[in-house]
Amino acid sequence: MRTCLKVTLAALAAACSLAALAPAIGQDRPESLLPPGFGDTTPTPAPAPRRTPPSANPAQSQPNGSAPARSAPTTPSSGPTASPGAPVPAPPAGMATIQPLPAPDGSVAPLTTPAADTPPPIDPAVLAQYEMPASARRSLDRVGPIGPGEGGLAADAFGDADGPYLETLMRRLSAPLPSRWISILLRRALVSRVETPVGVNGADFAAERAWLLLRMGESVAARAVVQGVDTGNYTPKLYQVAMNAGLAAGDPGALCPLVEGAMQRAPARGWTMAQAMCAGLSGSPTQAGALITAARRRNVASGVDMLLAQKVVGAGGQGRQAVTIEWDSVDQLTSWRFGLAMATGVAVPDALYRTVGVQATYWRALSPAMTIADRLPAADAAAAQGVLSSAALVDLYAAAEADDSVQSAVAATVQDLRTAYADRNAEGRMTALRSIWGKAEDAWPSYARMVLTARAAARIPPANGERDADRMVAAMLSAGLDRTAARWRGTVAKGGDGWAMIALTDPDATGRLSYGDLAAYSGGRGDSALKQRLLFAGLAGLGRLSAGDIERAAQALAVPIGTENGWTRALDTAARAGQPGTVALLAATGMQTASWHGMPPEALYRIVAALRAVGLEGEARMIAAEAIARA
Repeated sequence: MRTCLKVTLAALAAACSLAALAPAIGQDRPESLLPPGFGDTTPTPAPAPRRTPPSANPAQSQPNGSAPARSAPTTPSSGPTASPGAPVPAPPAGMATIQPLPAPDGSVAPLTTPAADTPPPIDPAVLAQYEMPASARRSLDRVGPIGPGEGGLAADAFGDADGPYLETLMRRLSAPLPSRWISILLRRALVSRVETPVGVNGADFAAERAWLLLRMGESVAARAVVQGVDTGNYTPKLYQVAMNAGLAAGDPGALCPLVEGAMQRAPARGWTMAQAMCAGLSGSPTQAGALITAARRRNVASGVDMLLAQKVVGAGGQGRQAVTIEWDSVDQLTSWRFGLAMATGVAVPDALYRTVGVQATYWRALSPAMTIADRLPAADAAAAQGVLSSAALVDLYAAAEADDSVQSAVAATVQDLRTAYADRNAEGRMTALRSIWGKAEDAWPSYARMVLTARAAARIPPANGERDADRMVAAMLSAGLDRTAARWRGTVAKGGDGWAMIALTDPDATGRLSYGDLAAYSGGRGDSALKQRLLFAGLAGLGRLSAGDIERAAQALAVPIGTENGWTRALDTAARAGQPGTVALLAATGMQTASWHGMPPEALYRIVAALRAVGLEGEARMIAAEAIARA
């Protein structure tokens, strides 16, 4: 099975030139994550109009290709409310929900630039009429960077689901999630070029998607989603999220096309500073210097926040400023500080990364501005989460081979990895894999090391890896190599972990397993009792057990797969309606737990069955196998 992450990053590469980091934390509303003195406020939200189908609204779909009528903008609120009759499901009973971390406190009243400092801004919507031909304008009826041909879901992935209901699910979802494969699927759904659901503005719906992607650690994908909306269609909410996305990607240049519109429609101190930085980046140091001076005079920013902005100005064409950044007095990392530090090559102390959520680790892994030595520890975590593909992680380690700054332990891993992939002797490759995984053969290696060695494991003949068959299968499946793993069916011990994972993932399996086959599973390494129940849930959800055996095993293992609640009813409804995007979002809602050890087997059963029902069986199989490898 092809890893969705690889497809997605490849499709986004052309639109996303730089990647980095920003603590997009806070689940109730897309708060600004800028430091003190950089907050923003917005006008009172206007009711979101319901989207009229293009065939019924000539203003939304002009035969001559003219610009679509723009919906009334909406703004961030304390959280959208689901429409009556569409209750927002809570996670399954017994699941510990991850509590959102507080965002850095820094909201202040908006500050607009006085007319004496700069000329009045031009309405971007008016300017767009002259700069962009009608044929090039993008409709808000369908937003997203990738289509089905690039690995995305179909345009109708959310079907006729209510827009405010979907936004509420996104807003309340605690991320990141414990599963690599559910994270990959959710990212795929959020970046797909999908139709805007009924009841929401297309730009606001894009903002909600990007905000969730930021909380997942997907800075590159989040920036691509916000850039999929024409600047003339931006709403205050999208301006707010776009600033966080640009900073999360370490790309202050991404703010420049938005500055004039944001200053007029969503004024904030951060945009005042962005105006100065963009002047410097465009090769106008004199204008940038005047704007910086005016901002300092009005106390828009100070300390390290002002110095970082000055450093960005100096990095532009004809910039001559030499600015030294000292972190001694800084006790909190923010998106402003990290994003501008990444853009200018300033190293951030490790202690500051501990002041933000784990999302920061994944954004750090995506930052090409950092040294290889600094990226590798974060890259391991990002690969285990699904933010980086197996191929991308291998490429990063390969780049470390020529980097003298990496530690000796990393250099040894790089050498072992080269041997594992390239040695002519299969036993030599196997020895290198064992070295990368660790000496304890009776324990699972870290999941990141499985992802790193997935394709190296695939090159080992089963006869040479029999002693490590369970770990070999787990490594291959971490990258979705299901058919390659299935070749080990005759090598793994029946009733072991490798056997269980192949039973779940073999794409060519035709028959069903018996109750005796299921009972023979010992539970392998880790929490054997939980893994027995998870295997049952996965096999039942995939339809690989008969109805009688499902009922018998459910009673024997005490897995209440028939339990119903608001979440199960919502998931079943979305599956029956054929809405893969809604199912992916609800499946993620059902996985809000700190680790696989907190995953209720009955919830896994529902998730796997729903994904299979909407044509996402490949993802369902990988999720079920991941449960065995990580529980």
